[in-house]
Amino acid sequence: MPKAWKVSINPKAKDVLNGSANRGVALATEHLLGEANKKVPIEEATLQRSGTVSTDPENFTAAVSYDTPYAVKQHEDMTLRHDKGRSAKYLEGAMNSEVKTAAEIIRKTIAGDL
Repeated sequence: MPKAWKVSINPKAKDVLNGSANRGVALATEHLLGEANKKVPIEEATLQRSGTVSTDPENFTAAVSYDTPYAVKQHEDMTLRHDKGRSAKYLEGAMNSEVKTAAEIIRKTIAGDL
C-alpha cells in the first residue's frame, strides 16, 4: 500500500495566501467593471456611475452590479439603439472577453505576495 503524505500550510502563510487571493479577485473584478463601463449605454452616464464591485472575502467571490431601475433592460434588450461603441450585454461581453485577463490578475497578485 502506498504511503500517504500529509502537507500542512503554516497558518500565517495561509492568511497571506487567502488575503492575496481575495485582493486578486477584487482587482480582477474592478478590471471587469472598467471594461464593462467602456460598453455600457451612456446618455447622462447615470448607469455607468452606478456600477460597483462588491466582494465576499469568506467565499473568495466578487460581483459587478449596476444599480439603476433600467440597468437590466439596457443589458438584456437587444432591440434598443445605443451610441457608437456602446451596446446591450455590456457586462456579459466584458466577462466573456476578460476571463483570461482576470485569471492573470489573480495569479500575479498571489505570486507577487508569495
